[in-house]
Amino acid sequence: MQTLTAEQLRRVIEGPQRVPVINVLDQDSYEQKHIPESVSVPLSEPNFVDQVDEQVSNRADPVVVYCASSSCDASERAAEKLERAGFTGVRDFEAGVEGWAEAGYRLEGEGESRPN
Repeated sequence: MQTLTAEQLRRVIEGPQRVPVINVLDQDSYEQKHIPESVSVPLSEPNFVDQVDEQVSNRADPVVVYCASSSCDASERAAEKLERAGFTGVRDFEAGVEGWAEAGYRLEGEGESRPN
């Protein structure tokens, strides 16, 4: 699995190709704060792989997963689970919501934050 920096993820989100960006935390965490354009697919869901499958045309397409921060291992576990299921374009944004905000990028949700 490849990892992305906040700047690389920003370029992916703003790029011409639609790449699913998936928040793997629980729904409540997603609703509080999430990266714009991302969708919620909790790793804890029993049909996690099937839900990610619905986001891509095929398992070779790029897909980005993220969680709360670099100290959270949920995105790494999600990426590994997807790779075991045959996804080959998995990218992990290890810095998560916290790293996105620290890079100065806007978050969406009930606890929305704006860059300084």
